[in-house]
Amino acid sequence: MAQENVIAAVGRRKTSVARVRLMPGEGNITVNKKPLDNYFSRDTLRIEVRRPFAITETTKKFNVFANVAGGGSTGQAGAIRHGIARALVETDATLRAVLKKAGLLTRDPRMKERKKYGQRGARARFQFSKR
Repeated sequence: MAQENVIAAVGRRKTSVARVRLMPGEGNITVNKKPLDNYFSRDTLRIEVRRPFAITETTKKFNVFANVAGGGSTGQAGAIRHGIARALVETDATLRAVLKKAGLLTRDPRMKERKKYGQRGARARFQFSKR
């Protein structure tokens, strides 16, 4: 089943992980075996996923197959975007400067802060009473 011209990359954001495969094609994007328009209901998320193609002007050159898990819809869209950007750099190294300047190759490091012992949450404390 190994195909030629298949570029694979992994994108991450928060707790979402996206495994992305790029193949030469006509610009179809499939997320978890569903078309992009069916998977993401918000237009802003669809635009976010397509952003690497818009910046590099490769909109109708590749088909995308993405498997994404974890997190919410915004995190998943960001993870897919990150994976697509990484895969585009593997196809053509000259795109790296354009994608890097747009901030698409940087992994978003923001994560949920852990709960600490002796506290109600990450930063919230139990209510203090003098008596």
